[in-house]
Amino acid sequence: MLNDKTRISVIGSGSWATALAKLLLNNRSEIGWFVRNEATVDYLQEFKRNPNYLREVEFDTNRIHFYTDINQAVEESELLVLAVPAAFIHDLFQPLSVDLSGKAIISGVKGMIAQRDLIVADYLAQDFHVPYSMLGVIAGPCHAEEVALERLSYLTIASGNEDLAAYFATQLRCRYLDASISDDLIGTEYAAVLKNIFALAAGISHGLGYGDNFQAVLIANAIREIARFVAQVHPLTREVNGTAYLGDLLVTAYSKFSRNRTFGTMIGKGYSVNATQFEMNMVAEGYYAVKSIFELNQKLQVFMPITDAVYHILYRRASAREEFKKLSQLLD
Repeated sequence: MLNDKTRISVIGSGSWATALAKLLLNNRSEIGWFVRNEATVDYLQEFKRNPNYLREVEFDTNRIHFYTDINQAVEESELLVLAVPAAFIHDLFQPLSVDLSGKAIISGVKGMIAQRDLIVADYLAQDFHVPYSMLGVIAGPCHAEEVALERLSYLTIASGNEDLAAYFATQLRCRYLDASISDDLIGTEYAAVLKNIFALAAGISHGLGYGDNFQAVLIANAIREIARFVAQVHPLTREVNGTAYLGDLLVTAYSKFSRNRTFGTMIGKGYSVNATQFEMNMVAEGYYAVKSIFELNQKLQVFMPITDAVYHILYRRASAREEFKKLSQLLD
């Protein structure tokens, strides 16, 4: 039974984890927070701020129980909030000896488990036997940086379990954030993965010198690509023009805070993938996601010209200019 005494822990220490910890502490007397690096924990306890992300956010650390042991964090929590880049999820859970199947898990991860080409919900269900009824997903449109600045923001909590979604939404709502709920767990999570790929595409086009007119057409086609793909992998009546789908796509494709758009812009300007990753020093989920989605789509055969173009540029070293020239002829 989820209630005010439910023990909630945030897993991760990046910008989104930091923002979620801030939001939860608006409504809860205390939270758990798994931070792998002990030096980061020491800094947080001494200076009340994350030394690496959203440093303007100050925490009352007397209300936070810090963990550096993932087993202890899982053992002592009833609801886990995952906010770790998808590329690190598999390694995070490798040393896990505690049973996950009895935990409620809300995922704020916006990527694929590359080793398995699985979204996080399917990975947790297949590898750790967590029932889908105990899983939820956080969808935007919402950037961690704007949460830190307390700018009005919106989230959608998606789960097949309406009680779980409604409960977690209440844990996040505050004067500067509203949260709604959805039953589209799988479609919402795939849409969150895909929007990062399309933000890469928007960035590449910007780096190549394409203007607002082209990018508007690109994003209009991107939402249709999302609709086709999620309809194939998880048939369900859904309105893809809603905030959890189109809204999240728009903010990720256009915002100055979008690391995927920034990554794409650098690629469009001629940076190599390695140079871009080194320069950013942050994970752009879309880079890993496009490979998983491309491979998955080899079986599904959904028409996905934008995804194909981004994959060819990033993984086959195709000319960005030539790929976008061909792509422009497929858009309408």
